[in-house]
Amino acid sequence: MAGLAWVDEWLEGRPAPGAALQALLGAETLPPGSAIFFILVIVSAMAAAELAAILRANNITASTWVTCVSALFGLCAAVAAPSTRHAELIAPLLATAVVLVLLLSVVYYTRRRTVDGVVAATGGALLAFVYIGILISFLLMIRQHHSAWVVLGVLLLTKSCDIGAYFTGRAIGRRKLIVWLSPGKTWEGFFGGIALAMLLGAVAAWLTQWTETTLALWQGALAGAVFAVLGQAGDLIASLLKRDAGIKDSSRALPGFGGVLDVLDSPLLVAPAAYWLLLAFMRG
Repeated sequence: MAGLAWVDEWLEGRPAPGAALQALLGAETLPPGSAIFFILVIVSAMAAAELAAILRANNITASTWVTCVSALFGLCAAVAAPSTRHAELIAPLLATAVVLVLLLSVVYYTRRRTVDGVVAATGGALLAFVYIGILISFLLMIRQHHSAWVVLGVLLLTKSCDIGAYFTGRAIGRRKLIVWLSPGKTWEGFFGGIALAMLLGAVAAWLTQWTETTLALWQGALAGAVFAVLGQAGDLIASLLKRDAGIKDSSRALPGFGGVLDVLDSPLLVAPAAYWLLLAFMRG
């Protein structure tokens, strides 16, 4: 991830290759987040494919390509809308993207000349649009206003909570958090994850003195606590989807971790909070 952050910083401001890309960007140089956007497109498509498999395991006739396109629509719409020169067009652009996903889904799923499962499958496409596309786009929105290293810090801080919760739960975990949803999680692990994230959040805030995004120690600790709570909530939401489908992992794409969605479950919910917290801290 550090390599990706370095490449993204290096690409910013460099000439965009090709007249077509320059016309699409509306500029002759690459914007901040170009490398991150490229990776997010790939990751979003992989996560959406796994979501489609989860839906099919739950007897919903979800198309992989419709689910992937829906997630990418969400990502691109959320990133492109704020870039418009007319603020009044932001909401209509996002609403139009939702309508296009809805129409795409209805048209595709009714081609079989049957209404069976159309509502559930269309709902799955809209879920991909929001749960994957919109949520993951906040990482790129952060990059548009801050260094790529800040995005990396958000991801590492989020995952530090997972590590703290795991080892604390293994060491002293006794009381189950939500036994019917995630039997392995404990209250001790929950608070252990928060404690580690707050500590590392303060350390990360201290490190920001060498960046353009300077944070106070208390702001870093607060961000760590918020990321920890929302990250574990994101993990539980993913568990809810998987358990409803009767599966443990979203796929086997990443040995030892499960699938892409298993890795993204925490950052997906943290990314919007990180964006708004950073905005509040910078304006405060």
